[in-house]
Amino acid sequence: MNAQAAYDIIAADGVLAGMRGDFLPDKALKIAEVCIQEGIRTFEFTMNSPQAIEAMQAVKAEFGADACSGMGTVLDVETAKRVLDAAPDFVVSPAFTPAVVEMVVKADILIAPGVITPTECVNAWAMGVKMLKIFPIGPMGVDYFKSVRGPLDHMKFMANGGINPETTRDFMKAGAIAVGAANWLTGDGSWSMDKIRERAKMLRDVVQEVRTGKVVQRV
Repeated sequence: MNAQAAYDIIAADGVLAGMRGDFLPDKALKIAEVCIQEGIRTFEFTMNSPQAIEAMQAVKAEFGADACSGMGTVLDVETAKRVLDAAPDFVVSPAFTPAVVEMVVKADILIAPGVITPTECVNAWAMGVKMLKIFPIGPMGVDYFKSVRGPLDHMKFMANGGINPETTRDFMKAGAIAVGAANWLTGDGSWSMDKIRERAKMLRDVVQEVRTGKVVQRV
């Protein structure tokens, strides 16, 4: 999957499901299946979780084009090399590291570097990225996001940090193309599939309501 294809899926769904912690391959497959059924097809695993690469590859092998599976917490060039060798659909980082961005962009893989200041946004965008991860935006609040995005509204932002249905609504209304949800959506690896399904539905309903202006009637 090239950078444009991955971007298109994330932008269409509006929600990226993160799995940080105890999400070994078998568990990751169950969570991915539930989320896909509820309209969330994008999954971020993290390099500071056990068997993260194996979990990412398991989801790719099982769901193929029905899922968009990538790796987060890619902090340096050596880690980026390992991740690219594992054939991710995208790469995410909590920080903007130019050498990592350059390597991933050159490979035609989507990368969303972490940014929080206007200067970081401008510098990262100039390197040819298609999407910025504004992080940790939850504690900063929607007013901060609006202030940053105001003069930079040609850039595409995914909001990460403190994401739940309320903040999803706020950030999407303020112009975010997507949100990245981990703790609130998938928990720590111990949650039931029913709980994750319910939360996935809630986030997707919020995205649909913001985009259509119509309240989703839940059965």
